[in-house]
Amino acid sequence: MGSAKNTSNASRKARIEEMRRAERARDRRGRALTITVSAVVVAALGVGGYFLVDKASDDSGSDSKSAQDWPKYKVSADGEKSWGKLGRTHVTKTVDYPMTPPVGGDHNQVWMNCNGDVYKKEIPEMNAVHSLEHGAVWVTYNDKAEPADLKKLEAKVKATPYSLMSPVKDQKDPVMLTAWAHQRTVTGADDPKVKEFFSTYVQGKQTPEPGAACTNGLGQ
Repeated sequence: MGSAKNTSNASRKARIEEMRRAERARDRRGRALTITVSAVVVAALGVGGYFLVDKASDDSGSDSKSAQDWPKYKVSADGEKSWGKLGRTHVTKTVDYPMTPPVGGDHNQVWMNCNGDVYKKEIPEMNAVHSLEHGAVWVTYNDKAEPADLKKLEAKVKATPYSLMSPVKDQKDPVMLTAWAHQRTVTGADDPKVKEFFSTYVQGKQTPEPGAACTNGLGQ
C-alpha cells in the first residue's frame, strides 16, 4: 500500500509539473506574440508618420504661386496703397504676384542694380522685388506715360541712390511709384507726391534690409 501511495503521489507531482511547464510555455508564447504585434504596430505608425511628414514637406516646398498668402492692402486718404507683412523667402520658382508691379513678397536671391539705374526694357519682377527689400524706390511706366515726364523722372532716378526705373507694359496707370509694401500712382514727374514718396521710402522705415547693396546685382 505504501509503495502504491508513493507511486500515486509521484505521478501526481509529475502531472502538476508538466502542467506548470505547459503554462509557462503558453506564457512565453503569449509574450512573444504581444511583442511581435507591438513591433508591427510601431513600425506601421512609423511608416505612416513618415508619409505624413514627407507629404507635409512636399506641400511646404510647393510653387510660390499657391504657397504664399498675400495680405490685403489699405488705401490712404490720398490714394497710397500699403500692405501688411509680406514674404521674404528667396525662391527659384516663379512667384505670381497679385499686383503689377509687385510691392514685395518672396523673390529671387539676386537683386536688380538700383543705384540710380534706369532700364529701357522690362526687368525681372522677382529681382526688382529684392531691390525693394534693400530699400529702393522703383519708378515704373507704361506706353501712355508722357515722354517729358519720363525724361524728368529718369534724371531724378539717376541722381538718387537706392532707386531704379523701368517700363512695365501691363501696369494700370501711366506712372507708378513702388517701395516695399507701398505703392502709388502719380500724375507725372511734377506731382508733389513724387518728391514725398522718394523722401519717405528711399531707405525708409519700411525697408526690411536697410543698407543692403544696390550694386553688384543683376544689371542690363
